[in-house]
This record gives sequence, C-alpha cells and structure tokens, in this order.
Amino acid sequence: MALIDMFLAARVKRGQLTVHHANGTVRTFGTPDPDPDFPNVSIRFTDNGAASFIVRNPSLGAGEAYMQGRMTVDGEDVMSLVRLMTANDLWEHGLGALHASRARRAVAAVTHRLNRVNMARRSKKNVAHHYDLSDRLYDLFLDADRQYSCAYFTDPANSLEQAQADKKAHIAAKLALKPGMKVLDIGCGWGGMALYLHARTGAEVLGVTLSEEQLKVARRRAEEAGVADKVRFELIDYRHVTGSFDRIVSVGMFEHVGPAHYRTFFRQCRDLLTEDGVMLLHTIGRAGGPGVTDDWTAKYIFPGGYNPALSEIVKANEGLRFFLTDVEVLRLHYSYTIDHWYERTVAARDAIVALYDEPFYRMWQFYLAGASCAFRYGGMVNYQLQYAKNRHTLPITRDYMIEEERALRAG
Repeated sequence: MALIDMFLAARVKRGQLTVHHANGTVRTFGTPDPDPDFPNVSIRFTDNGAASFIVRNPSLGAGEAYMQGRMTVDGEDVMSLVRLMTANDLWEHGLGALHASRARRAVAAVTHRLNRVNMARRSKKNVAHHYDLSDRLYDLFLDADRQYSCAYFTDPANSLEQAQADKKAHIAAKLALKPGMKVLDIGCGWGGMALYLHARTGAEVLGVTLSEEQLKVARRRAEEAGVADKVRFELIDYRHVTGSFDRIVSVGMFEHVGPAHYRTFFRQCRDLLTEDGVMLLHTIGRAGGPGVTDDWTAKYIFPGGYNPALSEIVKANEGLRFFLTDVEVLRLHYSYTIDHWYERTVAARDAIVALYDEPFYRMWQFYLAGASCAFRYGGMVNYQLQYAKNRHTLPITRDYMIEEERALRAG
C-alpha cells in the first residue's frame, strides 16, 4: 500500500474518497454517509510523484498539486474534497491529522515568525501581493460594495448582499456614533465601510490603506457620491497617521499587523482617540492558542499574514489603560460568506482564467475552499472587540447596540 493510501485510510472515516493513482490503481477509503458534511469524492493523481509530494506536507502539497494539475478532483469540486478531509478532522477533537510533521512545523514556526515582523516597507509589499490584483477579479466574486471580510448572517439563507449590509450595520451600532464625529477607518479596503458610516450617520471619515489599487477605487467612489470632502482616503501606514478621532474602526486589517507590532497598533489607536473615543476591531482569530500560518496560505495568499489568538490580542493591550468593553465571537458567519465567494468564483471560471491562467484559478478556488472549511470545521473564528478610553463613554448594557442596529438595518 502506498504511503498516501495509509495516510488517507487513517483520516477518512465518514464519507467516501476514491483515489485513482497514476499507475491505474484505484483505492477507496471511508464509508458513504448521508450527512452533506461528508460527501463522496473522487480524485486522480496525474503523475507518480504527486501522492508522495502531498504526504510530506499536506496543506502545502495538496494546494500546489491541485494548482499544478498533478491532482485533479472529479467535477472540479475541490470544496467537496477539502470539506471531506477537514470534517473528518474537527478542531475540537484535537487530532491535527492534516498537519505537517512535527519537524516541519518547527521549521515553519521559525520562518513564519520572522516573516511576521511587518515593518512598513514589507507591509506595503505584502498588501500589494493580495489586494493589488485586478479590479475585475474582485468584481467577479464579491458583493457590489466589495466587502472583502466576514459578513453577518442574521439568517444563513440570506443573500451575500444582505449579509454584508447587515455586517456594516452591526459594526456601526457598536461604534455608538453621533452627528459630527470624526472616524478613522484603518485598512479601509475599497471604501465601502467609510462611505456607509458617512451616509448613515453623517460622520466625517478618513480611510487609510496600503493598497494603491484600493485607494484609486475608494477615491473614485467618494467623488462619484459627491462626498470627497467628507470621506477622504489616503495611502498611509496606520503608524504614521496623525490627528484626533472620535471613533476608530478596523475591519480585516489586523491580520496583517503581525504579533511583534500588536502593542504598537493598540498604543497608536489609543493615542489617536479623543478622551471619549471608541474603537471597534474586527479580525479573523484563532479559537485556541497562538500558532503559525499554514505554509500554503503564507506562500500564495497572505505573505506575512497571521490570524491572532484572543490571548495575543488581549495581552497586547494590557497596561495601556485602554478599556476592552465588549467581545463578540462570530463562528460560522465567515464560512457562510466564503461559500458565496466560492460559488461566484466557480461560476466565473472562464473570466478568471482569461484574466490570469488556469493555475491561478485553481489557486483561488483552493484558497476559498480551505478558508470556508477552516471556519466550519477548523479553529478559525472572527472576533469583534470594542475599546474605549473612558469607562463612562458607553452605556453599561448592550441594549444600545441592538436598538441602533435595528434602526440602521431598517434605514
């Protein structure tokens, strides 16, 4: 029995995986299961070395083999393959059956920690790697407002557009905005959140980004909306922002800060806030303790990126006299979000291949499949953390959040 067959036999128990080896051998693992989390999947290795390549480092090897066409999935449904493997390795069971060897993980830990030292120059380069891709690509799989972060599903059956609108309302309600306030949006993306906050509350917003492509789009949107004097966007690192703000919001940017700079981030945010200032931080995070970014994601998707453990976030803020006033954990919301992105990516296959090539399409498809399953079966969640400089600034119960969110959603 080949090493890959032993690997799969030990890991696929529910659902069924059929493997077609390059030499013509066919093997089947697992047992058919009516639960959709455990689908029946068929894969094919197109060369004799692909299987052993994957076994050496499953997370990196599987992604690269799929990108290169060395491993194919019948129906091109790589989501089913990733779902089958990860559903058989639930985070809460603590097996880590898909991890690389202990020795390889030790090397990766050192490498990733070095790569996470995100000084300003490297931060801009890392951001450009992912966010300065073609505008057309993001139009093909995101909602019209280009919200490239976890949506908020008040009902899992909601559309992506509805869930992203509800996400903005959910965050705005936690900011407790009042007319005339000045807001800083750190990692403003294509400007959707900044434009929403101004439109719904009248706040003046400064959005900052390190992506030149995002900056162009955000400024164009503000001009087209006739609010460029109230909603401004700048290409600047958060460490270099000056001024004073009543509110700070940061959505999906903290993952690029790097643990070595968490304390710098919180100190800067505290110093930029007025005495009655409030901040809302929305970030992907680990349900468990500190770890390292998997090799494939670090190499192909988010170089220098790292999803923090809650303990790392809390520790970075200790001693700064900056009140942590509210914490919410969003568990399945990002999986629902990415499922929409995946479906739109698959539907736009020909357009994406025309923009880039077949390996890029398969890379993007594998990235989204893995990300969705990380939130559905793995140890990834989203955290929303609210901070205030003054203990008296915010109401002492959460009722105001619910009331304001309902008003914003009805607006």
